[in-house]
Amino acid sequence: MTLAEFIGAISGLPGLLFVVTSMLGMGAALTMTMILQPLKNTKLVILALVANFILVPALAYVITLVLPISDDQKIGLIVLACAAGAPFLPKLAQNAKGSLGFSVGLMVLLMVLTVIYMPIVMPLLLPGVSVNRWDILKSLIVLMLIPLAIGLLIRSHSVEDGDHWKELTGKISSVGLLIMMVASLALNISSIIDFIGSWGLLAMVLFLVGSLIIGMLLGGRDPGIRAVMGLGTANRNIAAAIVVVTQNFAGTDSFPFVLVASILGLLFLLP
Repeated sequence: MTLAEFIGAISGLPGLLFVVTSMLGMGAALTMTMILQPLKNTKLVILALVANFILVPALAYVITLVLPISDDQKIGLIVLACAAGAPFLPKLAQNAKGSLGFSVGLMVLLMVLTVIYMPIVMPLLLPGVSVNRWDILKSLIVLMLIPLAIGLLIRSHSVEDGDHWKELTGKISSVGLLIMMVASLALNISSIIDFIGSWGLLAMVLFLVGSLIIGMLLGGRDPGIRAVMGLGTANRNIAAAIVVVTQNFAGTDSFPFVLVASILGLLFLLP
């Protein structure tokens, strides 16, 4: 095994560990009431779905047509555009003094629908690229939905057990994310450096800004709701994106693109 292969293995396993433990911890922190109560506003839910599953993917697709970015960067951008329901949304909403309850319900709704949406829409937005719908669906169900459901089950059985698993998985996912990012940066440093001076960086910035504007425009007049809609639309589901890229586009520059996008996205949205 070469050094590059060794580092690749190191970055892959913690990435999957991060996804699974993040979903398990999220489920252990939530109840069905917390998820469903904020989603009773039908109009707001429909607007959120339109923003995340129609307008944002359309924006990404237009960007891939207008800017001369590489095929791997196009794949990375489309994967991000199709991956809604960012696990970081409640924390961002809290910092922005947005509606915390709505952020939780919206996050889970978008995350669950992403599992169904990505296998259907991604092949349509990536003509000429071989994409196995079943592989994507299977990966997302096994690595995201099942751990989320297990966490919810633990919480429903015992609040104390839920709090314990939330704390434990939070620590594990943080370590997994750190190892994945360090190893991935080491493995893809040349690709990342090339990316910084490429059209791909401009594409990513346009995507982030455009997604934020889309969410805020559809968020209505309530500042708390508008903040959540803007942040929830611009902050994509990095866990789902990692699953799809590592399982379907391994060895391409799509993964460095997604990795840089996750870092840049948080740096852009946190302030």
